[in-house]
Amino acid sequence: MTQRVAARRTGLALLVAIALVIALVVALAPSSGTRVRATSEEFVSVSVRDNVFEAKTINVTPGTVVRWVNDGRNRHNVKPDEGLEFGSRNLVTGQSYAFQFDEPGTYGYYCSLHGSPGKGQFGTVVVGDAEYADSTEILGAGADPAPELEASGRVIEVPSEAPTIQRGVDRARTGDLVLVSPGVYREAVTVSTDGIVIRGVDRNRTILDGEFRRENGVKVVGANGVAIENLTARNYTFNGFYWTGVLGYRGSYLTAYRNGDYGLYAFDSQWGTFDHSYASGSPDSGFYIGQCDPCHAVIDDVVAEHNQLGYSGTNASGDLHIVRSVWRDNRVGIVPNSLGVEELGPQGRAVIAANLVERSGATPTRAAQSEAFDPVYGGGIVLVGGNDDQVVRNRVVDSATVGIAITPNPGLLGDTAFPAGGNQVVDNVVARSGLADLAVVLPGIDDGNCFTGNTYTSSAPTGIEGLLPCGAPPTADPALAPGALDIAGFLDISDNPRPTPYRKTPAPPKQRQMPRARTSEARPAGAPVVPDLASLQVPD
Repeated sequence: MTQRVAARRTGLALLVAIALVIALVVALAPSSGTRVRATSEEFVSVSVRDNVFEAKTINVTPGTVVRWVNDGRNRHNVKPDEGLEFGSRNLVTGQSYAFQFDEPGTYGYYCSLHGSPGKGQFGTVVVGDAEYADSTEILGAGADPAPELEASGRVIEVPSEAPTIQRGVDRARTGDLVLVSPGVYREAVTVSTDGIVIRGVDRNRTILDGEFRRENGVKVVGANGVAIENLTARNYTFNGFYWTGVLGYRGSYLTAYRNGDYGLYAFDSQWGTFDHSYASGSPDSGFYIGQCDPCHAVIDDVVAEHNQLGYSGTNASGDLHIVRSVWRDNRVGIVPNSLGVEELGPQGRAVIAANLVERSGATPTRAAQSEAFDPVYGGGIVLVGGNDDQVVRNRVVDSATVGIAITPNPGLLGDTAFPAGGNQVVDNVVARSGLADLAVVLPGIDDGNCFTGNTYTSSAPTGIEGLLPCGAPPTADPALAPGALDIAGFLDISDNPRPTPYRKTPAPPKQRQMPRARTSEARPAGAPVVPDLASLQVPD
């Protein structure tokens, strides 16, 4: 690893200069929540970012051509709510779609992969002086109450009463249980009814199969309180299980593997639980929670392996607990992060406790299709632009680069710059890291990051707990202390191992069943059970 460190300590000044230029450009660009008015232009562009249209609302004159450009890392499309027939196929990064709006009116649209009319990833084109309601609401923000939905007692059995899972879901009403018998179901399911529960009789034999041509195993759009239990979703081009724009969600005893984006994914949503679940082979992350503040969410007793990221949480803040889980053999383990491509940045106020994180960056590494997070390749727990997070009593071992690290997002990937401050790293056990067990990148004396009570061998800068103790002011400027890491080491990805395509990642072993899956009453999703932090200990 010494040669790797030496090779990656070049170009810092140039990279920082690029970061400042990019940060300035992004700062001057319109945010996704703004309204852009074009009064005389004949051509207007909308940036399609991951999960948002930027700007969300545009006002143009009749005859204007609107061009949507996919500037995100994932595929997106443009679909009209109703009325005027326009819309695109799926666009990969760099592709675009254009349409000329001649008639005055208000035209809503959305990405069918990441939203629905007025939910998730959606936008509005206002042509002329038509009246409209500004479409800037973010469901994942504020103090919306948790749903309180009750079981109806009705059960719809698949395939005996409905031939497919989708048919069963379409028949279901709030509180119903859609109970799915063992079998391979070659379909993609969309849920739009509040409070239904979809459950497999046998987790390992009740399988949704996308055959690498369907997009999502189960997609829940704008339906509150939906729970999905005891199923497997494999071979989808996007996600295994996906919730967007909802209050109340739960994924329990789920297996997601070899899906082309995420395993279990919740976006712009609150009051959620992922528990007793497994995710592998995701080119992005096995488990993802994004754009929520407060999130009111818990990830508990899950396993993530062979993903680019075990957990990713973009702009996911407040009442968020990631606990008692195993993250192994991922390119990076746990990565809360702040990015300007989604709303509600910066990320902060998450609790990461009692997790086992091992062999991050292990060879052979698997699943990455995007280089966006490869600068933090080999990290166990990495806070990227996070604020006021707590990393407590985790065991992090055999990380290829750093065990637990705090780094700003300097804007070097074409994104907004976010500092990292106020984070606490306490009572963790960290061992056998390639570069350093504990680290801060580009540290500042006033950042408020601190380290106390950890068991470790190496740190960057050297003696990190003496420099940045919790409960006391810094004893010296960490930027001037010996042994500091520089940002170039995290940005140079030239010598990172090449990944394995997600379609070639291994199938998992059999997973634990949900108890009494056939007979238990439906339980719609509501407020999660928040663990007692004081009771959580370093795992064996």
